[in-house]
Amino acid sequence: MFEHKNIRLGISPIGWSNDDMPELGSDNTFEQCISEIALAGFEGTEVGVKFPEDSVILSGLLKIRGIQIASQWFSSYLCSTSYEDNEREFIKTLDFLEKVEAKKINVCELTHCLFASEQSMFGETKPTATDEEWELLCTGLDKLGKIAKDRGFTLCYHHHMATIVQTVGETQRLLDNTNPDYVSLCFDTGHFMFSKDDPKEAAKIFGKRIGHIHLKDIRKEKMKEAVDKGFGFRKSVLAGCFTVPGDGMLDFESILKELNDVGYEGWFIVEAEQNPAIANPFENALKSRRFIKQLIQI
Repeated sequence: MFEHKNIRLGISPIGWSNDDMPELGSDNTFEQCISEIALAGFEGTEVGVKFPEDSVILSGLLKIRGIQIASQWFSSYLCSTSYEDNEREFIKTLDFLEKVEAKKINVCELTHCLFASEQSMFGETKPTATDEEWELLCTGLDKLGKIAKDRGFTLCYHHHMATIVQTVGETQRLLDNTNPDYVSLCFDTGHFMFSKDDPKEAAKIFGKRIGHIHLKDIRKEKMKEAVDKGFGFRKSVLAGCFTVPGDGMLDFESILKELNDVGYEGWFIVEAEQNPAIANPFENALKSRRFIKQLIQI
């Protein structure tokens, strides 16, 4: 599986220091994070909250460890602020990524998002968008995606729990109304599972639109509790819903086979929002690296 394709394996720094909840991993340093990523055998990572903003410093510290930046998150507010404001911040992010030689930018629309809220991500309180907001989002993404493509980048939209694009249906609507030349998908196994969709079927549905992949697992009983009790996103993280591949309920062998069959090439980024005081990030990095190697021999 994947033996004739260009597959690279990285891991997100969120297991060491959480971008949304800085108290999680506050004692873990940037240098510890990237050193343990390299020691665990990963080739790359994504930009994290503690990473140096100076691209020269960052590139140098990564180079001596033999790892590189695969991509970076970008928070868009296309439904609620002017396109011009979004474009200005987007270009700043591209300028930085260009200097660190990354080629992917993961965009997520945060208008109406519940990241900092205790409201449930399910049912009546789940974020939704009006038809007018959908138009603003899709039109804006096409514009940003063209800017990215013209500069050699791929815009990958990140469907995400607690946002207006959470489910397979919402992801389908976004992709149906954006230009495939400009907008790809950041496919997240855990977020599709948590939205009560089937990641394997999602891989089959979205196929060639997948430009970047996050490999995340879900603990079944924890997810059931979160859904039944209507947890918010942060409470779900703190409750231990997310974990690294091989430590939860997902059938990664079937998911990866489907991704192989649709011809995916590029990065696999292990990502699991966890409390590093409970889930040791280096131990989890090693565990997930061994698990993936057993499946696809990379």
